Amino acid sequence: MVRRIGPRDFDFARQVAVMAIVNRTPDSFYDRGATFALDRALEAAHAALADGADWIDVGGAKFAPGPPIPVDEEADRVVPVVAALAGSGAVVSVDTFHPEVARRAIAAGAHVINDTTGIHDPAMAEVVADSDATIVITHSLAAPRTPHPMPRYGDVVAEVAAFLRDRIDLARSRGVPEERIVIDPGHDLNKNTLHSLELTRRLDEISAVGPPLLVALSNKDFVGESLGRRDRRDRLAGSLAAAVYCIGRGARIVRVHNVRETVDAVRMVEAIEGWREPAFLEHNLQPDGSA
Repeated sequence: MVRRIGPRDFDFARQVAVMAIVNRTPDSFYDRGATFALDRALEAAHAALADGADWIDVGGAKFAPGPPIPVDEEADRVVPVVAALAGSGAVVSVDTFHPEVARRAIAAGAHVINDTTGIHDPAMAEVVADSDATIVITHSLAAPRTPHPMPRYGDVVAEVAAFLRDRIDLARSRGVPEERIVIDPGHDLNKNTLHSLELTRRLDEISAVGPPLLVALSNKDFVGESLGRRDRRDRLAGSLAAAVYCIGRGARIVRVHNVRETVDAVRMVEAIEGWREPAFLEHNLQPDGSA
């Protein structure tokens, strides 16, 4: 389970990576364009690193349905952020389903391509195969940026697992080695809240597919609906609970908006599991009993 991703080695048998979201979109799901400007995006990325993020995920087009973003425009949004983060020591990924955007991002220094359409375009696998980059294969049903109302599954977990196995086979057939593949079940992507809860409850079945497992739960609608019409900015506690639950069932990368709080939750899980030592030891270890 030791993986080299970009400049970092991760022992996923005893380590969880925190991936911080930085979106250069004017209509992003969570921050509604707060990091659309380049300087704001870079400020957010550096703040996330200061808060303990291992990984920065840069997006230039949201997943939700909408008009297509021209390839050149999407690349112009993400490539400068990737280039500016070169040498930061963090893993840098780009959230895109366009092979040409991926190609330019990798050339600028991206270590990972995060394809939320599950390699909808097989050329994406070829772009990754021709590089040293890792690919995140995410489950979703619809063509990119198109609606998929009222999705139906017979067994959502079995169908997501089968999809991921199929796309892993596709990536490998196009030259991507398995050690450069990460999977994501795609919580809320063409799924309703009951589907996302079922995926969370049975996440160990997705983990059993094989590659390291990423979960993108942060502030999603299934969290808000589970708690009671919570606004996106009032879902932190539910998001942390979902992340910790998923770690217990095999997730080893968590994609988040609230970095500092998630880093604390993740590091606490690692300490409880005995995967890492406490940051310091003092309580009841002082000879005068002062602590």
